[in-house]
Amino acid sequence: MPTTAVIKKPKGKLGVLIVGINGAVATTFLAGVLAIRKGTAQPIGSLTQMGAIRLGKRTDRRSPLIKNFIPLAKLDDLVFGGWDIRDENCYDSAVHAGVLEGEHLDTVRKELQAIKPMKAVFDQFYVKRLKGSFVKKAKTKFELAEQIREDIRTFTAKNKLDRTIVIWCGSTEVYITPGAAHKSLKSFVEAMKKNHVDIAPSMLYAYAALMEGVPFANGAPNLTVDTPALMELAKKNGVAVSGKDFKTGQTLLKTVLAPMLKARLIGLSGWFSSNILGNRDGEVLDDPESFKTKEESKLSVLDGILQPELYPTLYKDFYHKVRINYYPPRGDNKESWDNIDIFGWMGYPMQIKVNFLCRDSILAAPIVLDLVLFMDLAQRAGMKGIQEWLSFYYKSPMSAPGLYPEHDLFIQLMKLKNTLRHLKGEELITHLGVEYYD
Repeated sequence: MPTTAVIKKPKGKLGVLIVGINGAVATTFLAGVLAIRKGTAQPIGSLTQMGAIRLGKRTDRRSPLIKNFIPLAKLDDLVFGGWDIRDENCYDSAVHAGVLEGEHLDTVRKELQAIKPMKAVFDQFYVKRLKGSFVKKAKTKFELAEQIREDIRTFTAKNKLDRTIVIWCGSTEVYITPGAAHKSLKSFVEAMKKNHVDIAPSMLYAYAALMEGVPFANGAPNLTVDTPALMELAKKNGVAVSGKDFKTGQTLLKTVLAPMLKARLIGLSGWFSSNILGNRDGEVLDDPESFKTKEESKLSVLDGILQPELYPTLYKDFYHKVRINYYPPRGDNKESWDNIDIFGWMGYPMQIKVNFLCRDSILAAPIVLDLVLFMDLAQRAGMKGIQEWLSFYYKSPMSAPGLYPEHDLFIQLMKLKNTLRHLKGEELITHLGVEYYD
């Protein structure tokens, strides 16, 4: 019989510290949660708020809402703060982002105006297309990390928080490969003190959070917490981590369509993906070095799902190209086009064409909410280190060294829900179903 895990109750207030709190994703998330609290909006897209979970046999007809099944923090208990490179309140930033209409922002105007950022750690070398006017100063990166730690402690004490989460909603940094600076916690600290080029700002936030015993979630494709050094720190301090790169538009579709091809053993010759967007993310990705980081994240999905080494006749050497184009008039309303060349019985060619007009931050906001609540759950349940069960939310999910990640959306969802069942001592669902036919 399964045993129930020991999960600390979600008592008190939960601090949510967001890196990039004035960005489109963060302000859309904040406005939405504040509106939901007031009863003027619905948490559409949030598994923690609207999702149900089947328990036991299908004939048992037990399918409670996840929020009623597992002990999650309440939305009223969330306290918001964070860092940004612009010194303006979150209402003004939300207006500037242009995601939400004035009629929706006005209902939470006072609450958003009260949320103001702390100075951010920023270096234009890592995000070429942005300029920071509200940034921390120090002689070394180690000193900057210590300033972030102090921010976390001050925020926690000022707001009388029981616990805190840090989540990266900032921009995509330039492409960095793991090197000597990332091999151990000792080498990482030394590299910070020497201002090593391979220590990016996002890594400083991750280090600071883990040093304070605070869970860290990475919503961008940056090399951030996914290094031996910071994994060592997460294990040492017993802290939960997850990442990376929120799975929203085009890649979300890939993790649905690619499993279909593999399930039916339909071959793939090529997959061409193109995007246009005009928000700050699009501006950042217009820089080739930042785009390289995003490209690696988006390209990894198909190989992971299709496993060409197991199915060489169907998937060996398929052509995969991703394009992202900055187009200011579109704002946050991203549009993607996919042309998929496939082949079936006797090699006859076919095509799939997909045009997705989506709202990037509208899709990302519920991901932020779910990750905040699930990461807090993981920490209270003593689940330190990589939270692979949260792969459902990421384009490039973290996994144990030497273990390939699961990219299939449906496998990811099964893993997530089975983890919740496991924590509560419920029977895992395999969908075998033989018991109905004995």
